[in-house]
Amino acid sequence: MHRYFILLLLAKQTAYCQHIDKIINAKEVERIERILSADDMGGRKIYTPGIDKAAAFIADEFKKAGLQPVAGKSYLQEFAMLRINPVQAGGTLNGKPLEERNIAAITAKEELSINQGSGYTMKVVQAKDTLGSIVSRLQRTGGDHLLMVDTIHRAMFERLKRGGRSQFTPKGNIVLVMANEEAGEYSIQVKQTVNAMPLKNVVGVLPGKSKKEEYVIFSGHYDHLGIGRANAAGDSIYNGANDDAAGITAVIMLANYFAKKKDNERTLIFAAFTAEESGGFGSTYFSQQYNPDQVMAMFNIEMIGTESKWGTNSAFITGYEKSDMGKILEKNLANTAFRFYPDPYPTQQLFYRSDNATLARLGVPAHTISTSKMDSEKYYHTQEDEIETLDMNNMAAIIRAIAISSTTIVAGKDTPTRVTSESLKR
Repeated sequence: MHRYFILLLLAKQTAYCQHIDKIINAKEVERIERILSADDMGGRKIYTPGIDKAAAFIADEFKKAGLQPVAGKSYLQEFAMLRINPVQAGGTLNGKPLEERNIAAITAKEELSINQGSGYTMKVVQAKDTLGSIVSRLQRTGGDHLLMVDTIHRAMFERLKRGGRSQFTPKGNIVLVMANEEAGEYSIQVKQTVNAMPLKNVVGVLPGKSKKEEYVIFSGHYDHLGIGRANAAGDSIYNGANDDAAGITAVIMLANYFAKKKDNERTLIFAAFTAEESGGFGSTYFSQQYNPDQVMAMFNIEMIGTESKWGTNSAFITGYEKSDMGKILEKNLANTAFRFYPDPYPTQQLFYRSDNATLARLGVPAHTISTSKMDSEKYYHTQEDEIETLDMNNMAAIIRAIAISSTTIVAGKDTPTRVTSESLKR
């Protein structure tokens, strides 16, 4: 009887391996990778036709996989960044004129005029306070605020005042005045130019069965550097085959795999982020759409097209020590030839340099999986980052390993520990 059970278990494992190989294999890796890194994508730079073409392709792949759209009938999670340049500012404070250099505003309005009757909440930012943290908190919560800022914060004040920045559309209006006094009577006017620049993530959803309100995210970024100065070979296109068409290839294939398995207890979200190369705007916006307490884990996948420092059948996990997610993945891979390792490049702070960082700072066990040899990656951010430099068989093995290693998390049997504020300091 015991021998029969072992044979039955081996038969099931063999059938499982055959099933996953039919969906996640080198041929399918190459098909997707070749389309995303082709010259006609123009390097997938934001605000270009190439990135729109890439977004349409990814959305179509999500649709074919059977994922649900994130917004009505659309797989596009659309938002805008604002490029703002101050034009003029002035006013009075407690009967005295205000210098233009002492007025700043965070607003989407081209013209803003306020006084003590405008209903703004006043807050005094003292020398002991952290101006940047206060502004970030008010931007998250929204509302209209007047900040009276101690002159010790001049450097940060200038950064906030400076034009030409890209920023999300504010939820309210924040006016900052540099003065070591509270505002009694005041009248402040601001003029600026505001240009909205549209961006879009591509997001598909596979609803869970018994734990629909618990989310597991598989993600990567689909933007790259576009077209630049030609190299010695005359190539001007930064194709980004490894960075990060490889990660998006993995996301698409995992979407296909789990959609065909149809046994995920938790809801799975597959996300292709825009604007990672420009400041992580896509993943930042995405993170604002979800309650972080409901996100059980995030598998962010970046640059898996080349062998890791340990060779094939291996990859590393950034921020390995900040949660026990890595240990769970290792447990699920125990009977395979694949190994996950802690990040071997801690001085490069990779945990904070990819699209996992925003949710990780909110406590989510959000980690990036990669094989990139960051101390010697020959084609990183060059025109030579093309499909011919990638190992399709090893990529397929990595993607299969991610699928297998996530099994108990997707099933709701394992929940990684949260990332704590203390661990973020380490």
